[in-house]
Amino acid sequence: MSNSTSLRAPGPEDLESADELASGRMFVTFEVGDEVFAVDMAPVQEIIRVPEVVQVPLAPASLEGLANLRGKVLPIINLRRLFGFPERALDDASRAVVIEIGQPLGFIVDRVASVIDVEPGSIEDVSSATALANSDLLAGMLKDVGGHAMVMLLDFSLLIAREFSLIARQASGLTSQALGVASDEEDESADELQLVSFEVAGQEYAIAIDQVQEIVQVPEAIVRVPLAASHMLGLMTLRNRLLPLVSLRSLFALDGQAMNERSRVVVVNGAGVSVGLVMDSVNEVLRVSREVVDTLPPLLARSDQMADISHICRLEGGRRLVSILEASKLFDHSHVREALQQMGDTGEYDEALDSEAEHDDEEQVVVFRLGAEEFGVPIASVQEIVRVPEELTHIPRAPAFVEGVINLRGSVLPVVDQRRRLGLAEQERHDGQRIMVFLLAGVRTGFIVDAVTEVLKLPKAAIEPAPQLNAAQARLITRIANLEKQRRLILLIEPERLLDDEDLGALDGLGVT
Repeated sequence: MSNSTSLRAPGPEDLESADELASGRMFVTFEVGDEVFAVDMAPVQEIIRVPEVVQVPLAPASLEGLANLRGKVLPIINLRRLFGFPERALDDASRAVVIEIGQPLGFIVDRVASVIDVEPGSIEDVSSATALANSDLLAGMLKDVGGHAMVMLLDFSLLIAREFSLIARQASGLTSQALGVASDEEDESADELQLVSFEVAGQEYAIAIDQVQEIVQVPEAIVRVPLAASHMLGLMTLRNRLLPLVSLRSLFALDGQAMNERSRVVVVNGAGVSVGLVMDSVNEVLRVSREVVDTLPPLLARSDQMADISHICRLEGGRRLVSILEASKLFDHSHVREALQQMGDTGEYDEALDSEAEHDDEEQVVVFRLGAEEFGVPIASVQEIVRVPEELTHIPRAPAFVEGVINLRGSVLPVVDQRRRLGLAEQERHDGQRIMVFLLAGVRTGFIVDAVTEVLKLPKAAIEPAPQLNAAQARLITRIANLEKQRRLILLIEPERLLDDEDLGALDGLGVT
């Protein structure tokens, strides 16, 4: 019934005093009537199109009604009425800003303007406010932000306490704990899932990244297993060990398709052995809130065709549904077990198990391309990998290497053109490009690369120091993976050196960090 945008709060913070706000905060700005207001990003849960509502008798005039938001009742409040502004019909720009202060409430605004990062000096005391809205509902004034000379900072806690006293009483005692200062990154990550998404026959699936050992290209040589089921493609050699390959297209009884340059093998572990799942393509690495992940309905879960799917992830307001596979369930199929048993009967299964002891002598890296060159970064350093949007927001007077900024789940992410950063020739945008997101000195930053090709385990014996050609190269690329048998050289980048202190300072000066 409603379509939410990607703006989401990074943590459960509440509005604080003007002195505490002066540390620099993220705000959502919006328009009501001829006025521009702002609210701290922290209690903003999401921003949705105004849903259909049920009218409530004897309710305050400012209450538009009650809406059903994913099974929960959401009061919808009309800010125009609350402020005594003239009525206006809703249009395509109208939105409901969902605020969580003890209980979620939706506030209708005429238009959501932007997400801004407010410098400490831009927040002023409310005593000088002469706006149409009552000054006792304001937490401060923002000057010269978001292209506006003056923006009123609303204190939704006071607004709710004054207009909806029952809700305020229900929320009392909760705000100090549930709406306190945002927790650190470790606590925040506990409420998120990190998934590797991929496509099979035009459908999008995902596997939790902790179940994925690596992602490699489909080999030229696959050893066929006699009398095997159609979805058992055969065996491939992966660093001197045999890996059984399963076609997800065939396993899911989907139309067949020849493998091509986009096909990938996702190596997962289950039943004590690794298996390669052949996908049409690997899309991206996603970080999603657990709130948008639903358990598969029991009726569907009982279906044999849906037995491998454990959850459904709702992205882009429900317009994009991703089926999450449970890797361990894939090994319940009798044909997979038979193939593993065949390996065991020939001693190959034991060899595969023995090879697991070699993991300490390997490094796991994400491999990406810039032109014809391959680069690698430690997988632990990559926060996520996302598609490049059709348009990036360009910032005036930004450093030359900054392509622009994007909105990544409510946070403003500066995006660096890695080609430009490394002095390579520019290239037109194409569908294969991706943004790799790193956390550099506390600054989350995205880097555009031509393609992310695989997640690879490199034997440490194949890694050697890189030749030092100049100071800049020696600082960024310290090692090279020399895969002699594959005739591949992978340049290993130190992620923390992608930007130097001066560059990080320049990003900080843009007000997007």
